[in-house]
Amino acid sequence: MTLTRPLKKGFKDMLAEANAVIEAISVHAALDLLGDANVLFVDVREAHEYAAGMVPGSFHAPRGFLEFLADPECPMHKPELARATKIILFCATGGRSTLAAKTLIDMGYSNVFNLLGGVAAWKAANGPLTTANQQA
Repeated sequence: MTLTRPLKKGFKDMLAEANAVIEAISVHAALDLLGDANVLFVDVREAHEYAAGMVPGSFHAPRGFLEFLADPECPMHKPELARATKIILFCATGGRSTLAAKTLIDMGYSNVFNLLGGVAAWKAANGPLTTANQQA
């Protein structure tokens, strides 16, 4: 299918709008929070990406399901999201988690952060990663 007119809003516009209202956190600051019981690391990558390596203790909420998992009125709701004092979202490089952070803010969540550079930056900083077998 080809669009016959330009998009009203492209991904660059959406990222710029999201970046204007969300807070970002550096990998080094996030590493200092790893293991803090009040902080929830939320991985919005797809299942195959998550299975390849995850931040220890992170919660998997694929971007396509985030709204359903975050809404207490939805049967798919995951209470882990509502209990966290601070939520740090991440994806492979930061784009999807930027949009995800804005989504949670729009839904009424507060204290939501986007991990700058995502898993790529996490790996570059030698942040720990584990597999599903190691987390079980």
